[in-house]
Amino acid sequence: MGNEVRVRYAPSPTGHLHIGNARTALFNYLYAKHLGGSFIIRTEDTDDKRNVEGGEESQLRYLKWLGLEWDEGADIGGEYGPYRQTERLDIYQKYVDELLERGLAYKCYMTEEELEAEREEQRANGQVPKYSGAHRDLTQDQIEQFEAEGRKPSIRFRVPDNRTYTFNDIVRGNITFESSDFGDWVMVKKNGIPTYNFAVAIDDHHMKISHVLRGEEHISNTPKQMMIFEAFGWDAPQYGHMTLILNENRKKLSKRDEHILQFIEQYKNLGYLPEALFNFITLLGWSPVGEEELFTQEEFIKIFDPERLSTSPAIFDPAKLKWMNNQYIKQASLDEVVELSLPHLIEAGKLPADMNEKQKQWAVDLISLYHEQLSYGAEIVELTDLFFQTEINYNEEAMAVLREEQVPEVLQGFLEQFSNIEELSPEAIKASIKATQKATKQKGKKLFMPIRVATTGQVHGPELPNAIYLLGEDIVRTRLENALELIK
Repeated sequence: MGNEVRVRYAPSPTGHLHIGNARTALFNYLYAKHLGGSFIIRTEDTDDKRNVEGGEESQLRYLKWLGLEWDEGADIGGEYGPYRQTERLDIYQKYVDELLERGLAYKCYMTEEELEAEREEQRANGQVPKYSGAHRDLTQDQIEQFEAEGRKPSIRFRVPDNRTYTFNDIVRGNITFESSDFGDWVMVKKNGIPTYNFAVAIDDHHMKISHVLRGEEHISNTPKQMMIFEAFGWDAPQYGHMTLILNENRKKLSKRDEHILQFIEQYKNLGYLPEALFNFITLLGWSPVGEEELFTQEEFIKIFDPERLSTSPAIFDPAKLKWMNNQYIKQASLDEVVELSLPHLIEAGKLPADMNEKQKQWAVDLISLYHEQLSYGAEIVELTDLFFQTEINYNEEAMAVLREEQVPEVLQGFLEQFSNIEELSPEAIKASIKATQKATKQKGKKLFMPIRVATTGQVHGPELPNAIYLLGEDIVRTRLENALELIK
């Protein structure tokens, strides 16, 4: 194998792009780009029972949305294709035939029922279940008998006796397995399709993959793949296995865990920014030097050091992701934030899909009030609820403000000043608040809080004159009158 760094992300089209898979893709991408190497996408689609229609296209679409570009793949081609495993079956067959001919693999005719009975007996005897090798050395007569019965064979790799498999993991250092840990494993299923460990080893060799970065669940697969490399006298890639991603309760992030959104598509649909997801996911199991947490993709490529891949599980913190996305939204232009947020107001029925220019400008002004505060696009619906309510139901905190003794005077004074505004604008509203201060001698919270609560129903919120302006003359006057009536 040459000195060129070649890594691959190999999704199965069995569903949407998951956080854990996205992290694997990101780490491989950053590793390749940091070292001036190639990043390859290879589609592992041999598990036809679990493949879903559009699964491959969905995976690629959301990798692109995250900002990844690849050098070779099924969609763009490349020197080492084809890049879908189902299009490489003739390549695998050549090596299956060779292993059978050399006696390094053999046909196994055991039925699933027989295999399960064997496993049950091993469990009952306190043994770790593994294939016993019952069909390891069948005679020709036995083979003919099984085939006469109509049995279809799988093909198993003949695991060598008394062999030690050691590899220097990029993340974990030396890891060792004994061949006695494994039974002869299935290389080719009864339907003629090669299994993961066999096909992956063949593909990694043919595509000149130099480094394999993947999740720790693949550690036990590595020696099986090394057996294939060894059988053909090939050099194995260097492997690195990233730690698990845990939720806040330090439990493995499970696709059944509904507390945390699991798929990139969900975050896109909620109005998260791809740059923020890229940043957040890269820090799940990798840490930069220093305290800084916000980086561009270019900066990540420059500083990515595999030596800083963590040996401890990564914690997925949704609050941290919201904070990080907010940092990126603050840096985004208002046009970008409107594009992120407006569809959610329309989908929620707050605004019409077809707006005239006046309505569009009102929507832009409304979203701009929350530009600094917004954590993700869909949050705009909840944040702006006060602008779409017909009546205000004051909570206890708001009522405590309205019960203060100066409130009737402040609200009555502001209502008079507000009613005298000739042309409504944030500046005119600000002037009317100033005039109320002069007339009532109230200032600070004693002045602003009653006006805010009466007009918006909230004790915290966006810039008050802007909020009142967007609420409009009729709504503000009605809310002031209703509040005065409430506190009589």
